[in-house]
Amino acid sequence: MRSTSSPRPVFALADVNSMYCSCERAFRPDLHKTPIVVLSNNDGCVIAQTKEVKALGIEMAQPWFEVEKQARAIGVVAFSSNYEMYASFSNRFVETLRHFAPRIEVYSIDECFMDLTGLKLDLEEYGRKIKDTVLEWTSLPICVGIGHSKTLAKLANKVAKKQERFGGVCDFTSMSEAELDALLEKLDVDKVWGVGRRYAERLNSLGVRNVLRLKRANPRRVRDEFGVVLMRTVQELNGIACHELTEEIEPSKQVMSSRSFGQRVSSLQGLREAISFHAATATARLREQRLYAQAVHCFIQNSPFDERPYFGRSLTIALPSPTNDTFKVTEAALMLLERMYAPKVYYQKAGVMLMELVPVAGQQMDLLGYSDDAGKAESLMTAIDKINERYGRHTVRLASQGYRNDWAMRRELKSRNYTADWNELPTIGERFAL
Repeated sequence: MRSTSSPRPVFALADVNSMYCSCERAFRPDLHKTPIVVLSNNDGCVIAQTKEVKALGIEMAQPWFEVEKQARAIGVVAFSSNYEMYASFSNRFVETLRHFAPRIEVYSIDECFMDLTGLKLDLEEYGRKIKDTVLEWTSLPICVGIGHSKTLAKLANKVAKKQERFGGVCDFTSMSEAELDALLEKLDVDKVWGVGRRYAERLNSLGVRNVLRLKRANPRRVRDEFGVVLMRTVQELNGIACHELTEEIEPSKQVMSSRSFGQRVSSLQGLREAISFHAATATARLREQRLYAQAVHCFIQNSPFDERPYFGRSLTIALPSPTNDTFKVTEAALMLLERMYAPKVYYQKAGVMLMELVPVAGQQMDLLGYSDDAGKAESLMTAIDKINERYGRHTVRLASQGYRNDWAMRRELKSRNYTADWNELPTIGERFAL
């Protein structure tokens, strides 16, 4: 319980506008007013779009092959997903926000909650300073929502995005109760954080169609009808903070690496390369989180939409002792692949999942487990990680990963990796088509 003398909590949510598209525009000033879409793995569907594209009627999740001709005819520029660059921009976005709040919670790649409790400032003006600084330091346009709970901050951010009169910053804490209620009455109930389609349909059937009606609902009745989660949402809409800021990221329960193939694979050698690649990627992520795996799970499958019957297999193996050694995990994964593989199947996807994770500290080793020197293995993995961090992922790789990787994800429209590859940096005097 908070002390009655403590200041009322204040949260802000900073959210990047169309994150992936904004990253693509950062190094392309010629595209600042051009409609842009970013495509999913293998250039399949639209997963990000600028507001200009939304106005043209192209929907999220539409298959690109269905709308490509129409989109290009009206001047839409498409990009393949450049995840490495997006992650780099996200890190810069988060580090910029740390200058403005003592505590932040990284909610997603493009959203962060900030604790502004106790700041003796004009919060709306402070929100504009945050917005302007992020744009200046990272080239990313953002909106900021401020409220006495995380749910209200999230809702304020949505209002800031949709209503131009707020100029990208909406502060619910500065509004009178009547002013705030008038605004909430105009918002559909499904705009509330945590109220999905099914909740919205049930609430609508009970006459709760806008946010104000939900705010004024009886918490006990909501708990009886929908459960404690929605009851807390009602409390949050009334400015009672039920959700604290979460600064520490909880350890993963599983780590997975999986992608659809850029082209179908039928050979065992092609699958060995893919499985080795995913095993190396997953164990590198494991080491980043200082975790060890006690089991390895692998799967291979063709497409459920193929004319041939669906084929999919998966197997799991327990490891002799916990490890995050790429060699050991890859060896186990390839052994599983040998047991799963069937010839004359055109595989569309494969993946490796590391399970039963334990922290590096406090793990219990197996007396009859791996007998080689764990210290040497750890030093080798550290050296490989440092090299790959400096010169690019998979610069140092296992021979079983292959080199050409013809199966790799198709990204024919990928932009250059401006922020993480020395060979792809813009050069002085370089011009883009205007």
